Amino acid sequence: MQNVYPYSRFTAHDIYLFREGKHCRLYDKFGSHETDQDGKSGTYFSVWAPHAEEVSVISDFNSWNPELHKLFPRWDGSGIWEGFIPGIKWGIKYKYAIRTKTGALLEKSDPYALSFEQNVQAASLVSTTWYEWNDAEWMSRRFKNNCLDAPISVYEIHLGSWMRGTDDPERFLSYREIAERLVPYITEMGFTHVELMPVMEHPYEPSWGYQITGFFAANSRFGAPQDLMFLIDELHKNNIGVILDWVPSHFPGDANGLHLFDGTYLYEHEDPRQGFHPQWNSHLFNYGRPEVKSFLVSNAMFWLDRYHADGLRVDAVTSMLHLDYAREPGEWIPNMFGGNVNLEAKAFLQEFNTAVYRDFPDVLTIAEESSDFPLLTTPVHDGGVGFGMKWMMGWMHDTLKYFKEDPINRKFEHNKITFSSAYVFKANYMMPLSHDEVVHGKASMIYKMPGDEWQKFANLRALYAYMFTHPGAKLLFMGNEFAQTAEWKFNASLDWHLLEHTYHKGMQQLVKDLNLLYRAEPALHKNQFAPSCFEWVEANDGANSVFVYLRKGQPDEEVLMTVLNLTPRVMDYKIGVNEGTSWEIVMNTDDPKYGGSGAPALVLDEEDDEWMYRPNAIVLSLPPLAAVILRQQQKPSEVRRRRALSKSDKKINTSEKMTAPKKDKKPGLFAGSESTADSEKKIDAKTIELQQAKKPARQAKSTAAKTIKKPVKKSMAKKPGSAVISSSSVLGDKTEQKIDSKTLEDNRTSGSPQVSSEKEKK
Repeated sequence: MQNVYPYSRFTAHDIYLFREGKHCRLYDKFGSHETDQDGKSGTYFSVWAPHAEEVSVISDFNSWNPELHKLFPRWDGSGIWEGFIPGIKWGIKYKYAIRTKTGALLEKSDPYALSFEQNVQAASLVSTTWYEWNDAEWMSRRFKNNCLDAPISVYEIHLGSWMRGTDDPERFLSYREIAERLVPYITEMGFTHVELMPVMEHPYEPSWGYQITGFFAANSRFGAPQDLMFLIDELHKNNIGVILDWVPSHFPGDANGLHLFDGTYLYEHEDPRQGFHPQWNSHLFNYGRPEVKSFLVSNAMFWLDRYHADGLRVDAVTSMLHLDYAREPGEWIPNMFGGNVNLEAKAFLQEFNTAVYRDFPDVLTIAEESSDFPLLTTPVHDGGVGFGMKWMMGWMHDTLKYFKEDPINRKFEHNKITFSSAYVFKANYMMPLSHDEVVHGKASMIYKMPGDEWQKFANLRALYAYMFTHPGAKLLFMGNEFAQTAEWKFNASLDWHLLEHTYHKGMQQLVKDLNLLYRAEPALHKNQFAPSCFEWVEANDGANSVFVYLRKGQPDEEVLMTVLNLTPRVMDYKIGVNEGTSWEIVMNTDDPKYGGSGAPALVLDEEDDEWMYRPNAIVLSLPPLAAVILRQQQKPSEVRRRRALSKSDKKINTSEKMTAPKKDKKPGLFAGSESTADSEKKIDAKTIELQQAKKPARQAKSTAAKTIKKPVKKSMAKKPGSAVISSSSVLGDKTEQKIDSKTLEDNRTSGSPQVSSEKEKK
């Protein structure tokens, strides 16, 4: 009785495209597929093993005997083995037994398998990706949510450690259980997308999913393919996009995997200088082999097609593009021009991006790339590599280095913050605070921050506000949103119990509000990859560690200002503004609801003086270690309108100011700094009470919701060339105290600063 029947799903055109490296749908051809042949139900098997002597299907149904179900080699020299086996249904375990030229017998998993069993044997399963999707509404308008003008705030998640079973902390939640918990959480927090660390099948859990053996299989630890589809479907139905980590750079040397698949170096380079990664102990794909390119591009298409993924974050692009990555001299082979660029990998990435954006123009491809490789997010037809975005690794490293510094030393690292503006518009950047930064002894985000407990949380709140108001898309790793204290552990749940504490709950509320602000304010996402969206107001005040910048949408009235005070001092700060504008405060990261001290952020004064190369100025009270975000009012007040009319004969041209500053003002590096440290005062939170009592009545009545009042006679001394206003005229004494966490805690628990009855009598 014949056990295997001749049958093929390949056409001559399929074979041509496969051998040219142009086939993008190989998952419809290779692997195992239930079908009917001559009235018999069964399964078709096909696999590429061009150097094998023979290939057979082994399984429970033939007692894993390689002699019983041998596949047929195709007659066209393609190296494909195939055949139809009747009676084989969904759920059957199988492998390929491959006899090599040397006579060795290898047992290999199916490279195109859709599911794997969860044990050390890791056999493939005859499976299906059939699913009734319910996300038509999301898919129809996905292009709006993924376009470069849309707010894109990504929550990076490792499914195995985001949350574990409440009944058993060692138990993985299933995809469906994760959906029940994750979807409402992301909705409440306001993230627009989630990024799932690799959900492809991998045997070694400590690899976090980056050592893949089943490139077309959903991770079976959490359920069947349809269960993962359900999770994605539920996210889509709640207007949340899904980005998948994709790993086309390397694969492990597991005996059942791609390594030496048919007894030869089939998917990888034979020369270890090209085919082996010394840091990861894994094997590199051979991008010069057309069949391998077809495999990888088809794999990308598979997750976009069958799983409705909204984007692919491509892992380890730097290692792909550089032949000398993690290698010493003599350990790598230069390209044909003598350089270190992997020309075959670059060509593959160009073909990958071309194919993806041709068939799925409304998705995102994002490169995890840490070098300054040119034109990475430039379209292929313009000579680029063609990615939609790239991770802004330089920003992440510079920013974290700055924030790790004690505030007293930050003036020496001032350019770590300003430097990103020199290159941020050279590519479409996503700003990550990713999983890589909270493992391997690097410390959690909160413990990267200096100072006592209060200062650590204040620093981290300021960092997040800076991130969300900086040009570019955003990405935050799970746990960072509530200041997880421990480093990330892949084999344990996040420490959700920390939300019982005020500081952690406040941090979570801040991230939620930042997401809402980012989504609601056009100034923060429109044109976020264009130079017109950003403008420095003060970039040069290293002495005070203060930064002031504007984010701008398309209309002139879509403007937000961010002011960062990255020292533990309360100060009044003079800022140049355009004529006819008024400003309202929309966020203060030192607000008690975020766990802050409650030091107020108020617009204390408006002045007609030219300042920082702008015709007018405001004086803003700055809380310690905080970010203050202000919105430009669309309509100026009547007083300002009359003042503007009375001065119409002497309107100031800002561009002329940039080229011809006043003689007594010193131009700054970017927008014209006029700040010095000669009049700054260090005060603690308790003196805010005294400050409030001494201020004019109009200031005591100010609120964060509406701070702009009619101009009055200035009560504060101005010092030419200084952006920090002396507090002596307001405070009544010269005492300087450094802020401490206990004082701030007392201030926070006692509520907003109030004027004492004794002061009222005076």
